[in-house]
Formats: sequence, C-alpha cells, structure tokens
Amino acid sequence: MHDDRSLVEARLKRVLDERIRPAVYPESVPLEVAVWHAPGEPVPVAEGLAAEPEPIRVGARWGAPWGTSWFRVTGTVPKAWAGRTVEALLDLGFDENMPGFQCEGLVYRPDGTPVKGLNPRNQWVRIGAPVAGGEGVRLHIEAASNPVILDYHPFLPTPLGDKETAGDEPQYTLTRMDLAVFDETVWQLVIDLEVLGELMAELPADSPRRYEILRAVDRALDAVDLQDVNGTAERARARLGGVLSAPAVPSAHRVSAVGHAHIDSAWLWPLRETVRKVARTTSNMTALLEDEPDFVFAMSQAQQWAWVKEHRPEVWAKVKKAVADGRFVPAGGMWVESDTNMPGSEAMARQFVHGKRFFLDEFGIENDEAWLPDTFGFAAGLPQIIKAAGSHRLLTQKISWSQTNKFPHHTFRWEGIDGTRIFTHFPPVDTYNCSMKGSEIAHAARNFKDKGVARHSLAPTGWGDGGGGTTREMVAKAARLRDLEGSARVVWETPRAFFEKAEAEYPEPPVWVGELYLELHRATLTSQAQTKQGNRRSEHLLREAELWAATAAVRTGFPYPYEELDRLWKTVLLHQFHDILPGSSIAWVHREARATYRRVAEELNGIVEAAQRALAGEGGTPLVFNAAPHARAGVPAGAAATPVTEGRTGLRPRAGGGHVLDNGLLRVEIDGRGLVVSAYDIEADRETVAPGRAANLLQLHPDFPNMWDAWDVDEFYRNTVTDLTDAESVTPGEDGASVRIVRSFGSSRVTQVLSLAAGERRLVVDTEVDWHETEKFLKLAFPLDVHAERYASETQFGHFHRPTHTNTSWEAAKFEACNHRFVHLEEPGWGVAVVNDSTYGHDVTRTVRTDGDRGTTTTVRVSLLRAPRFPDPETDQGVPEAVDALVPGATIGDAVTEGWRINVPERRTTGAREVAPLVSVDSDAVVVTAVKLADDDSGDVVVRFHEAHGGRARATLTAGFEITEATVTDLLERPLADAEAPRRDGDRIAVRLRPFELVTLRLRRS
Repeated sequence: MHDDRSLVEARLKRVLDERIRPAVYPESVPLEVAVWHAPGEPVPVAEGLAAEPEPIRVGARWGAPWGTSWFRVTGTVPKAWAGRTVEALLDLGFDENMPGFQCEGLVYRPDGTPVKGLNPRNQWVRIGAPVAGGEGVRLHIEAASNPVILDYHPFLPTPLGDKETAGDEPQYTLTRMDLAVFDETVWQLVIDLEVLGELMAELPADSPRRYEILRAVDRALDAVDLQDVNGTAERARARLGGVLSAPAVPSAHRVSAVGHAHIDSAWLWPLRETVRKVARTTSNMTALLEDEPDFVFAMSQAQQWAWVKEHRPEVWAKVKKAVADGRFVPAGGMWVESDTNMPGSEAMARQFVHGKRFFLDEFGIENDEAWLPDTFGFAAGLPQIIKAAGSHRLLTQKISWSQTNKFPHHTFRWEGIDGTRIFTHFPPVDTYNCSMKGSEIAHAARNFKDKGVARHSLAPTGWGDGGGGTTREMVAKAARLRDLEGSARVVWETPRAFFEKAEAEYPEPPVWVGELYLELHRATLTSQAQTKQGNRRSEHLLREAELWAATAAVRTGFPYPYEELDRLWKTVLLHQFHDILPGSSIAWVHREARATYRRVAEELNGIVEAAQRALAGEGGTPLVFNAAPHARAGVPAGAAATPVTEGRTGLRPRAGGGHVLDNGLLRVEIDGRGLVVSAYDIEADRETVAPGRAANLLQLHPDFPNMWDAWDVDEFYRNTVTDLTDAESVTPGEDGASVRIVRSFGSSRVTQVLSLAAGERRLVVDTEVDWHETEKFLKLAFPLDVHAERYASETQFGHFHRPTHTNTSWEAAKFEACNHRFVHLEEPGWGVAVVNDSTYGHDVTRTVRTDGDRGTTTTVRVSLLRAPRFPDPETDQGVPEAVDALVPGATIGDAVTEGWRINVPERRTTGAREVAPLVSVDSDAVVVTAVKLADDDSGDVVVRFHEAHGGRARATLTAGFEITEATVTDLLERPLADAEAPRRDGDRIAVRLRPFELVTLRLRRS
C-alpha cells in the first residue's frame, strides 16, 4: 500500500477517468434521430412537436447561431435489459467546461409534458427503473444553438452577439444519442471516491484523517477489478464505509446548502432566450425535487417566475406544486436581481413592490431577504428600502470579487444612510455556483471570518445561466458531507432557515456603515450610455405619468391607467437587471433595449399628455406643467400655471477671444478654445474654476482593461490622457444666451451648447458626440476652486459622502464611483454642484496647485462615453447626448433641486384653466418621489417622500382634496403596525422626518 498522497491521487484520477466513470453506463444502443430546424424565432411547443423532421446522424453539424432545432429520438429498450435501470444519453455537442454558455435543450414527451433540461453536466433522461424490456422510447428535444460568446481570454470582438450579424454557420456537432444501462452502484462509487479524494486534498499534510482516507481509497482501488468494474464496485464501496461513516467534530462549520441556478435575465443571450433558460432549469429542478427528498431549491427574480407562468404553463404547473410542498422557494422579493447603484429611488422601491407582490399574489409567500449574489456593489440607500418593503436581510456574493481590499466580515449588519440596519451575509464559499466540491466546502470553512462567534454559512449550489441548476451528483455529495469527519457539515435548507439560525447564533454582529463598494466592474457605470439614458428618462416619465394621471383621476374622473403603468414599470424594472443597465450584455440586448425605451417613452408621453388635456381643458391660455418636486419659475411642484419669466442673459465678446455669458447671478467666460475659464458667482464674489485651469474640458483616455472589457476600467487608464482643446468653431447661439462649440478628434465629432438661462445660477452643458472611437474613455472635467475633504453624491432617497483623498487603500480603490443626479462639494458657506440628466459614473480628485497658490484643486469629472468591444463590438457607436450643469454657490439643497430640474423639464401647453397641485409640501428638504393611486384600485392616493438634505425636517403636507384618513404604510401600501399615526388637520398633515427618512402615506379620499 502506497502512503504517498501524490501517488494515490494520481492512481485515483486515472482509475476514475478511464475505468470507473465509463462503467456507470456499461451497455448502450443507439437511438434513431431526426431533426426539424425552426425558421426564425422559437416556435410554440405544439408546433415544434408536430413538425415533420428529417433524419440526422450522430456526428453531423447542426444549429445556426441563435437557432432552434427540434430533435426527435426514438428507439426500443432491449429485452435483455429487463429489470435494469435505463437512461437516454443525449449529448447535443456540449463542452462540459462551460455549462450555461452554449447549446441547451428541453426534453418533452410526445404529449408535450416537459421532462427535464439538457445541459453539459446533465445529459441523461431516466427511461425506467427498472424497465420491463421491449418498451418503445420517443422523446422530443427543443434544442437552442446559442453560440459561445464568452471564452474568458482573450475577449475578442465577435459578430455572434446579435442574430442580425451572427450568420448561419452551424455551431455544434451532434455527439451522442443512445439508450444505456445505468449502474447505480458504480455511480455511487464514483461519488464516494470523488468526495473522499476532494476531502483528502484539503486536509493538512500531517493530518491523521488524511492518511485514514488515503489508505481506505487505496484499499478500495485494490478491490476494483479493472476488467469487471461493475462486478466489483460493491466490494470497493464496502472498503470505504468506515471513513465515510466517521462523524464530523462537534465544532465543525455548518454549511446551509440552497439549491440555486443564478440565471442572468439577459447577458450573453437575449431576453427571449432567458425565458427558455428558466423553463429548462425549472423543469430540471422540479424533476430533481421528486427524486431527492432532502433537496431544497430557491429561485429569485419574480420576472423569471412570471415568464414561466406566461410562456410555459406546463412547467408552471410543476413549479406551483413544488412551491406548495415547501421545497421550491421564491427568494429575494425583487422583480429582477437588479443593479442597485444606478436605479433611482422610486425604481429601487418598485423592484421590491412588484417582486414581493408577485410572490404574495401567486403563493401567499412573504420574502424576508433580498437575494442579490451577482450585483456589482450596493448603494448606501438600499438598507432602508429593503426594510420599507417588509424585509430585513440581504445575501450577496459579488463583494468577494473585490481586487484591492478583502471585506472584513461574512456576517454583519449593514447600516444605510438613514441609520437602518439589515442582517447581511456573504457566503464564504466565494461562489454562487457551488458544486459541492471538497475544495469549495473546505474553503468556506477556512475562509469564514466570523469563527469563534458564529459557525453557519450559506452555499448557493448549482450551475447557473441555463447550466441546469443543481445536479444529482451535487445532492449525493451533500449527503456524504452531512456529517463527515474532516469536513464542514452540509444540510439542505431554505434561505429563511439559514438566516434564522445565523441571526440566533450571532445576535450582535459587527456593523458596516455606508455603501458596499465593489472594487471591480466600475466601468458598468458608463458602458452603453444610451441604455442608461433610456433608464433615467423612463424613470422620470413614469413619475410624471403617475402624478398627472392621479391628479386627473381625482379632479376629473380621468381613467387611471393601472394596467398600463404596471406593465411599463415592469418593463423598466426588467431592464435594470445587472447586465442590462450596466451595459455588459451583447449587442442584441442593447439594440432591443434602445427600441424598448423608445416605445416606453412614447406610451408614457401619451399618458401624460392625455391626463394634462383632461386637467387643463381646451383653451388658449399658456400653461407650464411642473412635475419636479420643487417650485420652478413661480409654478408650484406638481402644478400648472402661466409661466413667468424674469431677467435676461447677456452675451458679449470676451477680451482675448471667446464669449461672456452674464445673467446678473453668474458671469461665465468661455475662451477661444470653448473652455470655461471663469464661472463667477456675483452675489458671493467667488470664482468657481480653479486658478489656471479650465472647465468644460473634454479628456480622452485609452481604455483597455486587463479583463472584462465592458465591465472594467483599471486605474492605469489615468496614466495617459489627451485634453481636447482644439475647437473648429466657438460661436454665439441663436437664442442670444448660449455658446456653440464644435470639436473633432480621432474619428469623432462633438458639439456642445453652453447656456445660461435668465434667473438661474446654472451653466448648462449640452454635449452631443458623434462617437466612433474604440477602446477609449471620454470624460468631462470641472476643476473647482473648492477645498473639501469629502463630497456628496446622490443615491436612492438621499446622498452619500465619499472622501476626496486617498489616505487608505479603501479610498484609493474608489477611483470611479456612482452618482444619480448630482455631486456636491462645499467649503463652509459656499459649495458647487455638478448635475446631470443621464450619466452615473464620475471621479473626484484633489491636486496641490503648482502655480504658487497654496490651495488645492478639486476636480469633478463626468464619465460620458466608453468604447469597449466585448461583448458588444459596436458599444455606443453613434450620436449619444448628455446634459450636465455646473451650479456655483450651491448648497446641498440646491444640488437636490437642480438635479431634479435638469431631469424633469417643464411641459408647455395651452388650456382653459390652471391646475393646482394634488399634493404639496412646504419644505424643499422634503422631496416627494411618487404621487399615485393605490395599487388595489381603492382610489386612495399614495404619496412617497423623504428628507433629502441630510438633516431633521418639519413640514406640512397638504392634499388638494378632502381626506378622511392618513395611514403610514410600507412600500407595498400596507399599514405599518408600529408607525405613529400622522397628525392631521383636515387636508393638512404634519410631517417630522429624521435625516434621509423615507415615508409612504396612504390618503383615503372622502
């Protein structure tokens, strides 16, 4: 007997690969195969089953990119196999290294009943156990020839990411279509040896347990007759019984395994393909649940559940039964696993509203946890949104991908901007595709940072993205690891069961305050600018549509468009998925997203215009509708009135070249290069632009990250920069209050219009780029004469401060960060805001001046455009437009107000009457983010608002209608039992808010 581990490991590997695994299927016969290739897009199941296929042989090529082929396999079980277990082995041409990123299939019986999905690690279909012999076999396979887009390195541009450019070259070779005898004893021996071999590899070199396993494995291999594996497998298993039955030590780490199949709602495939990926995976999982009584499977993303219900009713029936049995678990309570950095306040709230409501309506299940394993960092406003939705837990995995700093906890309480804390867990297994390998389980136990005070962690177990979910092999391994010496203990549990145990054993975990910043994938804040613009503009249009439709419904009986708004919200929420909004999907996804946003805008504008017509009536009086939450030009928020214009803006030549804009509040000097060399706050007698510097400076960087082209920007991009200072023309605008600048660079051309409106302390910079660069990063710089150690950037329901310095590696790693409508810097008594209408990425840096001035310059740079070539080789090519504004002398309150104004422009029309606000608030610190009718068709008015300046606020909310009751609710518009009843005097409600506190009020109309 060899006691040298390397020799035994080498022996084990060869015997498993060459003798034992092949013996799992000792006998096989070929099936007859025919195929029908669906023309164009996928067809209904009934049509695919009824189609007349043509014969095809194993070894033939099949499947144009993004095509669908319906295979029919037929055969007869040999009579000699009577009494044995038989399975069909159906290999469409899989590459077993990439489950979920290639061809896939869903198997049906002739009557259309789904059986299970086919994937690289799941190619079998059970025919009988045992068979009688002589049975006829007929199966149909709906096979998707999704092309391989991702090959990890190198990331090469490919036309395969859009069906319009992918061509029709067959992608796959039909590999195996057989009936085969399944020898369960040999299969169990394989699992025994894999578990012990993987555990042995993780134990310390001098561990007695390692040598016990080593000797047992060696003896078991001695017991295998390599010419008769099937006849000697039971004898070999007997020699492993002792080491497999030795129990774990009482202090062993506890792993709660949760069946899982993380499915990106779109990524390297279009939305329509995700519908089918979900159907294949849920078919697999419902089948596995029937076979494995201990197994539990959890699935998030209500949108994916809704797709199964709508498109695959035959699969939905199986899912509903499994949910009723308590083993197929809705998780997360969100519409999709969205990005959480970029969605706006109300959109982030609606992710939970629509997700939780779906699970409540369909199953009566309330989710306690947010489930976001793959999202690219977490905004600091998220904890109170989770709590306001009625949940109090969060699970994620992605922070383990951070490249610079190791996050210090796995279980902790996360505190958001308003002080809300939620119990949070990062699985130390460091993957959301755990396959129950010994290396994974050992890593979870070693890696767990809360040893000594806690011992529970969670392992999401299964292949994702259409890779088939959890396999029977994973379940079998988990069974052996339930109580095995040398290993953590593994048990299948629901997310709720895990969290209950984790909270009970660790009631006072450490607290992490502020955003959970992912030190990776920073470029997702900028990639696919037009997708991001579509999201931002859709969010504000939805707010407008709800506001004016609710106002018109209360005032005129206008039919409130419940169904339309529900559908449109879900469409926008779907596109906030963490590979769509971040810009990291294939060309097909973003092409469709742009078209979808255009349709959304058209429909929402139609709702707004119809509601406003109902409110204003027919007439010729000029009116302006103000949907922003603050008064503007004399028009209250949420109201229409005759516009009032005061003051004027002067435009004159500048000495030395260029132009000067002056409206009595700001004096802006634009030099002959089209750069802003002065933005002077006249009232404060204060210059905004740093001495010797120029704002409105476009800067171009090379952008070729080490990996993940659309996702990443690496810090070394800053090492090389080109200032775009050459201008083709700098000319006065036709309106007499603006300057137009044209530049060319590389293969691109940029047109900017700088404008200064009368009565406004805001320089607007409208930038349109005819963008034809590749692997470049375009920034818009504002070097400011402000000394600030921190700055504020807007996030959901408030703002969050980040340092401007890089004292530590944690601060230095945030060299690209997210904001919503504004960033704001200030010294005591004076500040500056930079606001935007559609961008999210930015950076803020401090530099010491070298011109003799002892001060520092703080530079805010807006990230405008990128040009990665993978996975979409044409990213942002075209004419994107972005609007930014520089606001000198701005308080944080001004930043909030100006951010709203640039995103929600006035609507000018004519009518017969002015329209008073449906709801008003007498404090600018209290921002109303939603005014709508209640979702239950009761006619109640729902108002959502928050404190936006970061301090305590007292205000009066006034309803423009008679109310009989005011109730504080959660986001789902359900009364909060522990909420203090608001003080009401008729239609006036007294409001007191803590910093950034979020409140939802339900107002019952008389």
